[in-house]
Amino acid sequence: MRKTTLVAAGAALVLTLTACSGNSATGTAQPAAAGGQSQDGGSRGLASPFTDAIQLASASKQGTEKSKSVKFTMEGAAGGQTLKANGAMAFDGAQTKFSMTATAAGQTTEMRLVDKIMYIKLPAAEQKQMGTDKAWAKVSADGSDPLSQALGGALSQSAEQSDPSQVLDQISKAGRIVSSDQTELNGQQVNHYKVEIDLAKAVDQIAEQVPASARGQVTEKLKGKDIKIPAELWLDKDNLPVQMTMDQGPMMQALGAPAGDAKFTMKYTDWGTQVDVAAPPADQVVDLGELMKKAGR
Repeated sequence: MRKTTLVAAGAALVLTLTACSGNSATGTAQPAAAGGQSQDGGSRGLASPFTDAIQLASASKQGTEKSKSVKFTMEGAAGGQTLKANGAMAFDGAQTKFSMTATAAGQTTEMRLVDKIMYIKLPAAEQKQMGTDKAWAKVSADGSDPLSQALGGALSQSAEQSDPSQVLDQISKAGRIVSSDQTELNGQQVNHYKVEIDLAKAVDQIAEQVPASARGQVTEKLKGKDIKIPAELWLDKDNLPVQMTMDQGPMMQALGAPAGDAKFTMKYTDWGTQVDVAAPPADQVVDLGELMKKAGR
């Protein structure tokens, strides 16, 4: 498989493991209203922002658990690559599923996550290069090839992490609200939060999201580091995420990556919309491990 296809597939894992990213939104900030009342007297039903990260996470999680599904877009940059994606997800713990089209390094790739199996659509040129007539390659959590071992170990975690409230859980356990205000974003009133995650408190959570073979190394490199990961959240009147951003650059540098951007912006719309994601037809799917063995890779 071409490197660009793998970069796009990596974007999918970035998406599912973080469900957030990091550029500022356009909006005019206004002072937060006091006493839990909306700033316009209640017509929009927007209450004052939370001041406690645990309460913030709890309220948002209640909303996302009730809605169960959402459409999304993602933009960001990591490792010198610009990433863009759009799709829809239906989250239900280990049964989370999504469909997504991602563009990285100038190549667009379609992906689906169903039953903890990632399906990656192969361009016609790559099908020929890899010696297959199958349109889809699958990466399983228990795959034996090097790529599956590198990515597959994270798939079981990625399913649960697709739920954006999981990011809020991380904030409640290892973060704090730095500031908040009320503003307008995409035509609706929202509560806007600036938060930071204390990396020293989040090491174990982060390590669980990488393949088992790398967890010890990740933990060793991050333990004891005084690093704060900045993030921003925009929640609507039902405490549903409208936009989430995160800058993981400081963490990536601590792990040895070159200095540079590691920022992603997730935007969410149509909460509660019907999302139907099915695995590709079995006769159109090839196991990525077997495919790479045949290709001598």
